[in-house]
Amino acid sequence: MSSEWLSVAEIFGEDVFNDAVMQERLPKKVYKKLKQTIEEGKELDLETADVIAHEMKEWAIEKGATHYTHWFQPLTGVTAEKHDSFISAPLPSGKVLMSFSGKELIKGEPDASSFPSGGLRATFEARGYTAWDCTSPAFVRKDAAGAILCIPTAFCSYTGEALDEKTPLLRSMEAINKESIRLLRLFGNTTSKKVTPSVGPEQEYFLVDAKKFLQRKDLIYTGRTLFGAMPPKGQELDDHYFGTIRQRVASYMKDVNEEATKAQEGARALFSSGNAADMPTAELSDEDFADGSVDILTLLHKSGLVASKSEARRAVQQGGVAVDGEKVSDIATTFTKADFEGEGKVVRKGKKNFRKVIAK
Repeated sequence: MSSEWLSVAEIFGEDVFNDAVMQERLPKKVYKKLKQTIEEGKELDLETADVIAHEMKEWAIEKGATHYTHWFQPLTGVTAEKHDSFISAPLPSGKVLMSFSGKELIKGEPDASSFPSGGLRATFEARGYTAWDCTSPAFVRKDAAGAILCIPTAFCSYTGEALDEKTPLLRSMEAINKESIRLLRLFGNTTSKKVTPSVGPEQEYFLVDAKKFLQRKDLIYTGRTLFGAMPPKGQELDDHYFGTIRQRVASYMKDVNEEATKAQEGARALFSSGNAADMPTAELSDEDFADGSVDILTLLHKSGLVASKSEARRAVQQGGVAVDGEKVSDIATTFTKADFEGEGKVVRKGKKNFRKVIAK
């Protein structure tokens, strides 16, 4: 039975096709063109989009994804998705290929007839188009349906009217950028190329007693208050501002801080000092040390971190393997039996799969 060891810093954003992943996987020329599109609004050619789509697909498949979706926010107050499979039509041999083109990445055509349009077009005019918003990173979402590559998109009609929440936001951001650059030029700034508005997250949360929560169907089904008495005039939450924190709430916050600290200390002990006392352990026998050594592919396989040596090879070539904190990038790397005597070595695959390996 194996268990996973988590480090928040290492797993943060691991299912996001972010800038770090793009730099690692995309050719330099392609990465540069994509950044120009993101930062300067330059048009992305189909050839470049094909390369990006291929690498995005390969990355998503490694995360377990079999489908992708253009993820958008129509005027319904919730998100919408249209799922498509990476799997192509069967070949004459009976096998299938996993494909995803730049055209499929850039544009989609979901049925828009059932979405509200504010009277912009008749119901039977069902044309609605999703367009990839490359300023928002793609991500893999995992749920009961499995892993799905979600591609953030804008949703517009055939004639360009906004049918979603994102398109007006992007257009307003562009308008702010245009006028801000114009203003900066008047002030003598001739070097700035783009102004990007941003909104910081507000750190606020509400605590509701569990028993009272279960009595409120509106909170259970919608996550918000739908009914209740209005507060006295002029007293809307005034008594809450800078008020005394109740003992029960203070106790809750103390527990959260203590558990967070425990998790932080546990991660620090594992990832910094190498304390692996409770880590899943694998043993190597004398037979595993052919000619007095064991190669990295055999080590990964014998430790149970991979199911086959081909998977081990891919993990090493993709830079996802480390031994005692040192990255292993050469599939020919070997270790002697003496390396695993005593406390052994900690072998890591990916960001959260570890084994302590010792010699019998």
